Amino acid sequence: MKKIISVFVILIFTLSASAQWNYPATKTVDSSDTYFGVTYKDPYRWLENVKDSGTADWYKQQADYTNSIIDKINGRDELVAEWQKLDKLQPPGIRGRIYEGGRIFYKKTMPGQSIGKIYYRQGLSGQEILLFDPTTFIKGKKLTVQSIDPSYDGKKIAIAYSQGGAEIATIIIEDVDTKKILPESIYPSWGGVLSWTFDNKAFLYNSMRTGDHTSAEMELHERTKLHKIGDDVKNDIDFFGDESYPDLGITPDEEADVSLNKDSKNYIFGYLNTDREEFRCYYAPISQFNSGKIQWKILCKPEDKLVRSLVVIGDDAFAITYKDAKNYKLIHTSLKNPDWDHAETIMEEKKDETLESVTNSKDYLYLTYSNGIDNRIFKYDLHTHKVSEIKLPFSGTAGIFCLNTKTDDCLVAVTSWNKPFAEYSYDANKNIFSPSIFNKPAKYPAEYYNLEVKEVEVKGHDGAMVPLSIIYKKGTKLDGSNCCIMEGYGSYGYSYPPYFNILYNALAIKGVVIAIAHIRGGSEKGEAWYKAGFKTTKPNTWKDFNSCAEYLIANGYTSSSKLTGTGTSAGGILISRAITERPDLYGAAICNVGCANAMRMEFSPNGPSNVPEFGTVKDSVECKALYEMDGVQHVVGGTKYPAVICVAGWNDPRVIAWEPGKFAAAVQNSSTSGKPVLMKINYDDGHFTEDRKVTYENFAAQFAFALWQCGHPDFQLKK
Repeated sequence: MKKIISVFVILIFTLSASAQWNYPATKTVDSSDTYFGVTYKDPYRWLENVKDSGTADWYKQQADYTNSIIDKINGRDELVAEWQKLDKLQPPGIRGRIYEGGRIFYKKTMPGQSIGKIYYRQGLSGQEILLFDPTTFIKGKKLTVQSIDPSYDGKKIAIAYSQGGAEIATIIIEDVDTKKILPESIYPSWGGVLSWTFDNKAFLYNSMRTGDHTSAEMELHERTKLHKIGDDVKNDIDFFGDESYPDLGITPDEEADVSLNKDSKNYIFGYLNTDREEFRCYYAPISQFNSGKIQWKILCKPEDKLVRSLVVIGDDAFAITYKDAKNYKLIHTSLKNPDWDHAETIMEEKKDETLESVTNSKDYLYLTYSNGIDNRIFKYDLHTHKVSEIKLPFSGTAGIFCLNTKTDDCLVAVTSWNKPFAEYSYDANKNIFSPSIFNKPAKYPAEYYNLEVKEVEVKGHDGAMVPLSIIYKKGTKLDGSNCCIMEGYGSYGYSYPPYFNILYNALAIKGVVIAIAHIRGGSEKGEAWYKAGFKTTKPNTWKDFNSCAEYLIANGYTSSSKLTGTGTSAGGILISRAITERPDLYGAAICNVGCANAMRMEFSPNGPSNVPEFGTVKDSVECKALYEMDGVQHVVGGTKYPAVICVAGWNDPRVIAWEPGKFAAAVQNSSTSGKPVLMKINYDDGHFTEDRKVTYENFAAQFAFALWQCGHPDFQLKK
């Protein structure tokens, strides 16, 4: 007889929370999947058909109901106003700087504004000139710039823009000197232009088969196309992909990208990307560029275990590897005969720090290390092979960026939990820091500099020591009376580095304790920490989170009724399973554009490329692991769940709305705590948005709901 695992335990004494909360009616259907002799029921499968008018109406009713409640909570609008006030105190924000043809191109957002505009200047001291304003480009349309890519001579710029936070972009070309938009327009593309050709007459770009973010075909068969300026887009060449190079074994879910490298002009580079950590790359002589059939050679394969950074200078390739180095090391080989098995070790792994990234300037490589909280940066002299540490202005999260690799003039940015973002110009030859000519430091009210930070390690369920960062107002009493918001992520090996977060810090000055759990699945403690929260070991991710919750409660930072857990995107696995395993630990939970239905994830538009990270139901072991990750599958009727708010971006191409939607439906129909379970839909947003106003309103609603449910006096229902 087949074993059956049900989503719900039907109890005759179950009292639905809908007795107190007038949720829109949510039907259940007789739907299930059977894998390897086990049947998994899925009564909310119908919510996946978001194009169906009845289904879309359910989401609209949920959104309207949620808004009707959120609108009654005090403190939400005041929180938005506080963030906007802080926003206006910041200097102009300059991001995405690119140096080509003596010109510097960048996106600039003015204080208090939501959308960045594209500018350029001739050299560092040149006059700033506006090139592209997305707020006026198409009347009545809300656009954001996804990427900018100037030609090597700096005379043309490719701009990729999208609408409504969807990220799927349209590519246009602007003549920099005349400011005229050229006739060609290319859609759909994820990421825009990959590289211009060295003669500045054509460019390579990412091409998608469909721009429908709800389609299962959205991320399949992505390829690189070649467009020649002035030609009809219909004639663009399929330059690199599973159809043009079937002999390479490119799978439909691999995004096939090609780029050229100014520091290594003799080669063409091809990259096959999924959410797999390890690089899979090819290369060929530049002489074959127009051959019609490039003879690709393997640069690296997943078995080489190259991750994080791959830097090529001339014939020299430098890469980070975890092979025989759990904290990562830097190795080198030659493109003349790449041999990663016998590569030269440039920097051995460090015992208590992980190698995060590598970049280069004219004469140096720059290696950024992390101890899980703070960064250190070292420079490696490409000529003398000597290594020295760069003494940073202060401790925190630090990054180094070199505009022009023909010089050794760089930019270094540093921030921390209680120290605002600061950017410096850095002369690598003289080891001198000076104020950046681009981004100036912000000056916030005095109370924002009065925040304490405590870094602790929490004993996990299996004895592993889990780092936990705690940020709170000086003088806070640890008597269990404080509301607390704890966030975690724990996927893809992404660490959660410290940075000055005005959204959280505005809550901290109101007495809210902020906690960041550095759980397994990230890489705060290296490759082993990542793989200890990966596929079959994924339960460590939410168990670590729950251990951190227990620590905060036991040490008086908060109490279970006042603790909110939150997870975003892949953090939806974390939060949906944290509260389904230990609902008693939390007063509220936020599942923000969260992956809460792991067993169905690979059937979502963005799902196929995520199989390397989370697994597939087609494999018996991975199927069981996905079941363990699945929040929807673990909702049990008759359980007293905390208050929950699920959030979806209707235009989200990464986590489709039905993942958090199905979780909200399941908890609404199952919880007996009497606490509300809401489904918020952002119809003008995607996975995230550059529009700060939309961002502030979105998170203010989430936090106001959670703090209302956790009893914060500033966030109660209006009388």
